[in-house]
Amino acid sequence: MTDIEYFKLALSRFYVGGWFTWKTHDDDGNKIPNADRMTYANIVVTKEGVSKPTEADVNAKIQEIKDAEVERKNLKASAKAKLIAGQPLTEEEADTIVL
Repeated sequence: MTDIEYFKLALSRFYVGGWFTWKTHDDDGNKIPNADRMTYANIVVTKEGVSKPTEADVNAKIQEIKDAEVERKNLKASAKAKLIAGQPLTEEEADTIVL
């Protein structure tokens, strides 16, 4: 997964539904190139009652997602090794190969 994909996934985990979009123009009215729009500074909250999470909260959520992905990969590798060796799996290991 790319950094932008992690960033968008993290943002989607803060609130249900489409709660944000990206600025299309900077404060001087200049068009922001599409490749440069998806940054924390360019988040625009579009849903009433929702506040923009802090950049630190977004970064922590990205790290949480990455850590969970690493943990899942490690559990899957462990499950595979145990299956090959004929050993029983933990429930978490079994979930990685069933889901």
